[in-house]
Amino acid sequence: MGKEVKTNAMRILDRNKIPYEIINYECDEFIDGLHTAEKTGAPVEQSFKTLVMSGKAAAGGNRQYYVFVVPIAEEVDLKAAAKCVGEKSLEMLHVKDLTPLTGYVRGGCSPLGMKKQFPTVVHESAASFDKIYISGGRVGTSITVNPDALLKVTRGQYADIIQHN
Repeated sequence: MGKEVKTNAMRILDRNKIPYEIINYECDEFIDGLHTAEKTGAPVEQSFKTLVMSGKAAAGGNRQYYVFVVPIAEEVDLKAAAKCVGEKSLEMLHVKDLTPLTGYVRGGCSPLGMKKQFPTVVHESAASFDKIYISGGRVGTSITVNPDALLKVTRGQYADIIQHN
């Protein structure tokens, strides 16, 4: 049996002595979170996706980037998310910009271990679980982690940032 190749996300959890489980699944290309949960048997309500967004840059200013961790079956409420991070508005990062900015690829983007630590917001529903499922930092790998521990490591916050019909 080969040694597990660690991702940046796993190394950060190890360094902070935070327990986690690794779940590998067969996947050659990007699949969405619902299909990932189906493949791994993870409960949908405990499975979260990582979205990276940017605020609108002020004239001559630099863009600020934000990480949002939301349930896989939900959509971000852009107004609520923007208000939460003190921006007028947010826009989703283009896929072509994801790897240069975060070091991760689409479908393997973890809120842990990006090239820089960005302000992180986790949907408040995560707080009701002992563990949540997030990307392990590469396509084909999920990890389970305690949501409070995730917040501590990312210096994040809980907020209601999903659309309500």
